[in-house]
Amino acid sequence: MKQLAGKVALVTGGGKGIGRGIVRRFLEEGAKVVIAQRGTLEKGLGQNPNVAFCQADLSDRAKLKSIVDFTVDRFDGLDILVNNAGVMFERSLGEMTEDEWDTMMAVNLDAPVLLSKYALPEMRKRGGGAIVNIGSIEGLAANPMHAAYCASKGAIHGLTKALAVDLGQFNIRCNAIAPGWIRSDLSEDYINSQENPAAARQGLIKMHPVGRTGEPENIGDTAVFLAGDRAGFLTGQVIVVDGGRTAKLPLPF
Repeated sequence: MKQLAGKVALVTGGGKGIGRGIVRRFLEEGAKVVIAQRGTLEKGLGQNPNVAFCQADLSDRAKLKSIVDFTVDRFDGLDILVNNAGVMFERSLGEMTEDEWDTMMAVNLDAPVLLSKYALPEMRKRGGGAIVNIGSIEGLAANPMHAAYCASKGAIHGLTKALAVDLGQFNIRCNAIAPGWIRSDLSEDYINSQENPAAARQGLIKMHPVGRTGEPENIGDTAVFLAGDRAGFLTGQVIVVDGGRTAKLPLPF
């Protein structure tokens, strides 16, 4: 039997990158999925009868409840919330503006908090549910010029544990995935922007004990497990999915 058969999932930012990998795996495992994001969907994905699209700006708090309402109206309930959408910019603390900080927190932290709040009564009607937050290895360690991003993802990891504690009484589990380097349009653009893209790619691969960087479906596989009944005794955890990158100590030469 498919792991998510009969389940309804809301995935923010599910149209591309990691979110697309999660949506693809959820559909393969029998879920119906609402994708909420600002940009439009590719034609093929939007035509899938088990997919509904809710176009929304996740930085606008006033729109967040309507996303949950849309999901319930479209598929008669909500079992799984995946808080995946996020933004990232590189800025030193001295150069960062207050507006940039506010935007980062609005999308990366406020939206997950409020979507979880609005999803709570709907999940309770179903007898329980699962929240999967997409954090980052940058919630555990830092890259240069990423103070705001690291702060937002560290907060997501803390939120995950707090929601697990508070919502367990309602049979609602909350876990987070901390991805490492995952192939996406953004990551490919970064590699191609380097002076020697081929050398940059090989340098990234060498950072990973498994000998490669990750694919969106690697995160999707983990999300399926965390959202499904097989993870029924697993909550409040941050699962690092990074090909061993953070387990490997760098040599000083």
